[in-house]
Amino acid sequence: MSSHTQAIDLASLQADEAAAPRDVRGQIVAALAALAWLGGAAVTQWWPAADDWPYTRELLILKLALAALSAAIGTRAWLTNGAVKPQADTKRARIDTWIAAGPWLLALAIGITTWELVTAQLEWLPRPFFAPPQALIAVYFDDLPRLAASVGHSFVLLAYGYALGALTGFTIGVSIGWSRAVGYWLHPVLRLIGPLPATAWLPLAFFFFPSSFSASVFLIALATAFPVAVLTWSGVASVNSAYYDVARTLGARASFLILRVAIPAALPSVFVGLFMGLGASFSVLIVAEMMGVKAGLGWYLQWAQGWAAYSNMYAALLVMALMCSGLITLLFKVRDRLLAWQKGLLKW
Repeated sequence: MSSHTQAIDLASLQADEAAAPRDVRGQIVAALAALAWLGGAAVTQWWPAADDWPYTRELLILKLALAALSAAIGTRAWLTNGAVKPQADTKRARIDTWIAAGPWLLALAIGITTWELVTAQLEWLPRPFFAPPQALIAVYFDDLPRLAASVGHSFVLLAYGYALGALTGFTIGVSIGWSRAVGYWLHPVLRLIGPLPATAWLPLAFFFFPSSFSASVFLIALATAFPVAVLTWSGVASVNSAYYDVARTLGARASFLILRVAIPAALPSVFVGLFMGLGASFSVLIVAEMMGVKAGLGWYLQWAQGWAAYSNMYAALLVMALMCSGLITLLFKVRDRLLAWQKGLLKW
C-alpha cells in the first residue's frame, strides 16, 4: 500500500471518528427537541386556555409535525452514525445540516411553549399588547391576502431602490478608487452627504418627487449607495499595484485594468458594502412606507398599530424578519458563486 493511500485512509478514519460524536450529540438533542414539542402539544391540548383562542387545533398540529421532524432528524443521525464516509461530501453535508438544526428546534419548542403559557394559559402578559401563538396563526389564515399584497409591494419597492443604489454606489466607488480627479470632486461630497441618515431627507424627497413611490425609491437608493460606494472605493484603492504592473507589461489597457483587475480584486469589499446597504435599505423602506406609501409592510404595521391589532403587527414583524433574512441568504449565495475562484486566496 502506497503512502498516499495510507494518508487517505488515515484522514478517512479521523473524519469518521470526528463525525461519530457529532452524530451522537445530534441524536440526543433531536430526542430532547421531539420531547419538548410533544410536551408543548400536551400543554396546548390539555391545559385549558384563559380564553377561547381560534386556531388552537392548528397550533397543536404544527407542534406534532415539528415533533415528528425532530424525531426524524434523531433517527437519521442514529442510522448514519459513522456510516457515511467523508468522501460522500454532499450527503454528509446534508446530514450535518439537519443535525445542526436540532438545537434550534429544541430552543423553539421551549420558547413557543413558554410564550403560549404566559399569554394564552396564564395571561401574565396584558392583552391586547401580547398575543399568543394562535393569534399569529389566525392572522396568516384570515388576513393573508392583505399581508401578501403588502409583502409584494415592499419587495418591488426594495428591489427598485436597492438595485439603483447599488449600481450608483458601485459606479461612484470605482470612479473614486481609480481616478484621482474624480476623487477630488466626489470624495468631499460623499463625506458630507453620506453619513447623514437617509430618513433625514424624507421631507425634501416627498416634496421634489412626483409620487411617494419614486420618493421612497430615492431614499432607499440613497441609503444603499453610501456603504456600497465607500467599500467599493476602499477595495479598488487597496488592490496590489503589482497586479497592474504585470497587466501593463502584457499590454493591458486602462479599460482592461479596471474591468479585469481592479473590480474582481475589489469584489470582497464590494459585497461587504452590499450587505451593509441591504440592511440600511430595509430600515428606510419601512420608514418610507409608514410616512407616505399607501401599501407595504411599513403601512401594514402602521395600520395594525392604529387598530390595536397587535397580533397582526407581530405577524408582520415575523414576515419582515424572514424576508430580510432570506434576501441576505440569497446575497450570500451570489457572493459564493461569483467569488468561488477566490476561495484559495481568501480566508472565508
